[in-house]
Amino acid sequence: MTDVGVGWRCVVCGTTVPLSEPFPWRCPRSTATDRRHVLRFVDDRPPPRPLDDPNPFVRYGPRLAWWAFATANRLTDDDCVSLTRSVVGDAVVTPFCRSEVVSDELGFDVWVKDETGNVGGSHKFRHLTSILLHLLAAERLGLLPTRPPLAIASCGNAALAAATLAARVGWPIDVYVPEWMDDAFGVRLDELAARTHRCPRRPDDPPGDPAVHRFRDAVAAGAVPFSVQGPENALCLDGGRTLGWEMADAAAAGGTPLDAVFVQVGGGAFATCVGDALGPSVRLHAVQAEGCAPLARAWRLAVDERDHELSDHEIAARWHELMIPWPDPHSAADGILDDETYDGLGVITAMRRSGGGPIVATEAHVLAARDLAQRGGFRASHTGAAGLAGLLAARDHVPDDERVAVVMSGVAR
Repeated sequence: MTDVGVGWRCVVCGTTVPLSEPFPWRCPRSTATDRRHVLRFVDDRPPPRPLDDPNPFVRYGPRLAWWAFATANRLTDDDCVSLTRSVVGDAVVTPFCRSEVVSDELGFDVWVKDETGNVGGSHKFRHLTSILLHLLAAERLGLLPTRPPLAIASCGNAALAAATLAARVGWPIDVYVPEWMDDAFGVRLDELAARTHRCPRRPDDPPGDPAVHRFRDAVAAGAVPFSVQGPENALCLDGGRTLGWEMADAAAAGGTPLDAVFVQVGGGAFATCVGDALGPSVRLHAVQAEGCAPLARAWRLAVDERDHELSDHEIAARWHELMIPWPDPHSAADGILDDETYDGLGVITAMRRSGGGPIVATEAHVLAARDLAQRGGFRASHTGAAGLAGLLAARDHVPDDERVAVVMSGVAR
């Protein structure tokens, strides 16, 4: 298998996909019974300096896979800027600063990246923006003569971000949700012209979320996987990195590097992207609630093996054994109740390389974190403050002289 200087490579099997591929959603070797494959963008060029622009998708645009695809196919940088502004013209580099309230409460420096004021009130739009921009670039290049529907499985921040972005460009979207979705949330999706499908469990369904099964059926029928799960659409792991780059640049400008970051984990794309962007010098801690912690269980099976610690290759080969669907997800942090950590391979790799590890927060920590976040002036939901819940759970193991970060992502409604 030859290397690629700029393009895609599967982290599981090594299959490469050229940058010219117009729809690089999934590894060609991914199948219905082996979905652990995931493509990652490979760019061996020196990273370009950020552009002088407050919009992160313009500022870091030349580092992104969709931008590389567009410019390799005759679109100009100005074309890419124009497309970006048409989709997320209101996106901004979000605040990242020391929280006096949270730092005083915990007894060490806590820096907070506040995503609650960004598009859709969370980081989820970052994952989806790169997919939509790639589609619009392909459309402009004549590679997409008709618009297939977008499809997503979510009943939280991801669905809201997806419907918001689709409405901005008039792209049809189907949102697959669990049967228990709150009716008020359905009204908000209706207002954005999304077609919402409640998904009861069918007698012949395999283990896992029935909304994900229906989403996959739609993709098999021709819909675009507008997903925040890397194995379903690799481009979601592209735009998510902008958040980590913002944190890294802000820390470098302040002259005091970060020691650790605590990131809430549902599907795992968020933590994968932050870990990639910050690199191995910042310990990544993936936070899950005690009512749904499949990644922490997989970590114990993989890293705490009785005979030997599994290598990254062995973990990938045995992922179907390690990532077991959680039987009864429950927590007030309902936005991270994915019964599987779909991007868990990327999270585990980032944690191992940085010296981090998973944190399981009790429900008491989840409730206390939201209270502390709101006392600190952050409009975070229980989900949005879940990274802080992990820091509360680990506070006795954090040295007083460390500089740690959390992300508030998920606005209280």
